[in-house]
Amino acid sequence: MAITASTGRKARSEFSHSKIARDLGTAIVTGKCEPGTILSGEVELAAKFGVSRSVVREAMRALATRGLVESKPKIGTRVKPREAWHLLDPVVLQWMFDAAPSPKFVKSLFELRLIVEPAAAELAARKKTGRHLASMGHSLEEMARHTLHTPEGQLADQAFHAAILEASDNELLINLSASIGAAVRWTTYFKFRSDKKPRDPIEEHRALFDAIAQGDGEVAHAAATNLIKIAERETEAALQDAD
Repeated sequence: MAITASTGRKARSEFSHSKIARDLGTAIVTGKCEPGTILSGEVELAAKFGVSRSVVREAMRALATRGLVESKPKIGTRVKPREAWHLLDPVVLQWMFDAAPSPKFVKSLFELRLIVEPAAAELAARKKTGRHLASMGHSLEEMARHTLHTPEGQLADQAFHAAILEASDNELLINLSASIGAAVRWTTYFKFRSDKKPRDPIEEHRALFDAIAQGDGEVAHAAATNLIKIAERETEAALQDAD
């Protein structure tokens, strides 16, 4: 496909509005722009970022669809209350961990994982198919090959956990896979970017895989719980280092 001037401009525009949304979104979710704050207008933001007003509008739409802001005539664009934010949106989770989320948010996130993932692992042990095991096994191999210190290993980790949710054969749990996968990815990214790199928990992942493969739901539940609690401790330690 030939790259024309128009496609080049479109790519730059998409990059620009994504960057603006990320900068503003990170400022909002990390508390630099508190709920109730009126953001700068289109003209000011366009001048600040060196883009057109239409690019700014695209960025604002990206924030609005995630519940972070609302625009009203004669008032402007206001940061919405935290309870309106789509906190499990994968992009919002990324913005949370771009800086450093609050300890309360991290605690809530791991409480959710402890509710969802061990139960999903127990179901997966009963309902998995050969295709599910192949997907988990491949992800496990990629994690071992690349390690969780690398983006490739972190993506494989995300895929491993998503495969477990898919193997649960529960459409509501599967619907959570994007959010749970993002939680896995960005907490792993956050803790491995700290100066004190945690131990790579490949053996704990392998124990979880073995329990699911052997159809032992009770052991799978316990293995998933253990893995999540390790991740929680390491993320909290990384959060303390970031202070």
